[in-house]
Amino acid sequence: MGRPSRQINPSNFSDEPSQAIEEMMDCYGSLVLRTAYFYLNDRHLAEDISQEAFIRAFRGWSKFRGESSVKTWLVKITINLCHDYFRKKASTEIPSDVISEDDRQVSNLEDEVMKRMNSTQILKHVLTLPLHYREVLFLFYYLDFTTIEIASAAGIPEGTVRGRLHRARKLLGEQLEKEGIHK
Repeated sequence: MGRPSRQINPSNFSDEPSQAIEEMMDCYGSLVLRTAYFYLNDRHLAEDISQEAFIRAFRGWSKFRGESSVKTWLVKITINLCHDYFRKKASTEIPSDVISEDDRQVSNLEDEVMKRMNSTQILKHVLTLPLHYREVLFLFYYLDFTTIEIASAAGIPEGTVRGRLHRARKLLGEQLEKEGIHK
């Protein structure tokens, strides 16, 4: 899950936000969807959040200051929308498996990637960690973000990111060791 082959230069699109959003969707649509899916574990909710992320990016394009990359900005919007969703649904438990059998058929590469991610033993253990640890592990290992990019996307200091990464790795190692997966 490497970086996109091209980066968007925000200054090229200052007068054409619709062109910028279209290019962002082409370049980062899969990344935004994977991010939402990781948080929500529901394909349909992830698609809704992804659409909302691009709508918010379109509406906020004139306010984008370029202090972070477009990729980081979009992931931050997506993370914030996922956090908003959880805050709204705090009183109800989100089912971990609400996708019907018909939806399980792999129709394209994105579905196959998500299916494989969800079925790995390590990811299952990652998903048991508290959200703030899952978040930094996902951004670091699955999206190849640097600690600076994670800090920007999550809205926390870089030192906190490094601390959470360290603690998350330690907790994950302990879980894997208990299961006999890692020594």
